[in-house]
Amino acid sequence: MNTIKKPLKMNLQLFADAGYLKDNLTGFVPTESAAGIMKDVARGSSVLRLSKVESMTSDKKKFSIMTEGAGAYWVGETERIKTSTATWIFPEMEAKKLAVIVPVSKEKVNDTTINVFEELKPTIAEAFYKAIDAACLFGTNSPFAKSIYGVADGAGNKIALETNGVGKLDLDVSDVMALVEDAGHDINGFVGHYGLKNSLRKLRDANGNALFVPGIDQNELYSNPIEFTRNGAFDKSKAELITGNFNYSLVGIREGIEYEILKEATLQSVTMADGKPLSLAENDMVAIKATMRLGFLPIKDEAFALLIPKAGA
Repeated sequence: MNTIKKPLKMNLQLFADAGYLKDNLTGFVPTESAAGIMKDVARGSSVLRLSKVESMTSDKKKFSIMTEGAGAYWVGETERIKTSTATWIFPEMEAKKLAVIVPVSKEKVNDTTINVFEELKPTIAEAFYKAIDAACLFGTNSPFAKSIYGVADGAGNKIALETNGVGKLDLDVSDVMALVEDAGHDINGFVGHYGLKNSLRKLRDANGNALFVPGIDQNELYSNPIEFTRNGAFDKSKAELITGNFNYSLVGIREGIEYEILKEATLQSVTMADGKPLSLAENDMVAIKATMRLGFLPIKDEAFALLIPKAGA
């Protein structure tokens, strides 16, 4: 008898600990699922893969950045040593809420939170990293004061792409890199759109070696990593390629992804077969709203440069 009751008791405990959506309409995504979503976001986001990522314990974080260091001077014997003062700036990054709403069948409410979020992980991650790249790169629907495109354009760091032909793109890219290097910064990354891949594959140096090297986990251009932004987040009307020193692109992430179950909302962005917006109550569905908090701050305008489309192209 004891051998039967013990596993039964354990199974009941596992059942109680599973956590069903119908009993937990709000809360945090289970830790393992949340970590998996963030890994997928990091893999899919060009900005997160290249930028310097900081953890945030509150909605705001201030950084100390030295813009001009103390100087050293040659002095003769008994001469007075000169002194100089370092110049600092204190930019502040503020985390903003990013949200996605995923409609699902009503039956999902009877599933465990772990199973639901494991199934929705790719959808939630894709929505997050598309919004992150669009906002941080180009300021599209962005809550942040600055974008990488905005600071590079404001600094005048841009060169027009003359042609997509082989033998010219390599020179254009080199000239764009020079804009950042002239400001005293090293290039450590590129971001481009998928349509640029064909032209990059054809680039060769004087010895016939490929300048663009595709890889399984990392592509390289001029021996620096290049990311290709997915799902339309890259605005080809504004730039063909972005380069710079991404140590000056800061991303702050607050821990935890929260969720809320919506039962009666009308989703204006989702159109049903009858041409009307999705009404969760009328269509007998529910929706899961997932939110995270993220901050973004490019701290040196001259550290980024743009290869822009040729005028009239």
